[in-house]
Amino acid sequence: MSISITVCSGKGGTGKSTIVANLGAALARLGKDVVILDADINMGSLELILGMEGMEVTLRDVLAGEAEVYEAIYTGPSGLRVIPAGVSLANLQGLARENLGEVVNALKRVDFLLIDSPPGLGRGVISAISASREVLLVVVPEISSLSDALKAKIVANKLGAHVVGAVLNRTTFQAGDLSAKEVGSILEVPILAVVPEDVEVRRSSAFAQPFVLRAPDSPAAQAVMELASKIAGEVYMPPGRGETFIERLLQVIDE
Repeated sequence: MSISITVCSGKGGTGKSTIVANLGAALARLGKDVVILDADINMGSLELILGMEGMEVTLRDVLAGEAEVYEAIYTGPSGLRVIPAGVSLANLQGLARENLGEVVNALKRVDFLLIDSPPGLGRGVISAISASREVLLVVVPEISSLSDALKAKIVANKLGAHVVGAVLNRTTFQAGDLSAKEVGSILEVPILAVVPEDVEVRRSSAFAQPFVLRAPDSPAAQAVMELASKIAGEVYMPPGRGETFIERLLQVIDE
């Protein structure tokens, strides 16, 4: 039975899609069968983040009844599989957003399905939350972001979805930032990860690569790898510890 999680933020600007792309790649690094579904059919950006733009069949075609789900699945970095939303703004009126649940049901054999929700609180968000029943919030350490996330949490609760926690993204740990404790207290959900502001995030975005793959030792990558380990129910081992243990073990064998 797969675990499906819709990732929401309320309004845009939190780096939500970047977190989704990197969390998917991190889970794939852990050997999990992962599919990311970009549910933002108006302004989807996952294919741009992952360097997979221009795919012939997308979620739009599936929702329009013009293609099967398997036709819109593409293999991305680290074996991660992606269903792009499509970047064209044409023919949006004929899309049956309410059929997103059927798309999710067709993917029930994968280990993890991550749904990148549209920003805002419109029909697209409601469809995305209803399709997965579990929600992960992405916020930045600002009051306006928390206000938007609280609204998304209220919508999720009204739809009967379980909010598993929140990711505090793009934190600088400066005096003006809300702390993880403050954010958790306001949202009343566990803070599953604190992802720092990191130059490697921007650099990886410029190269259309997940930073967990391009710069795996960076602070942001390590935060997301720890998040992936938590979601997968595995023990997180920071870089260095495993290598030191292996090196010591090899030394013992050589002796």
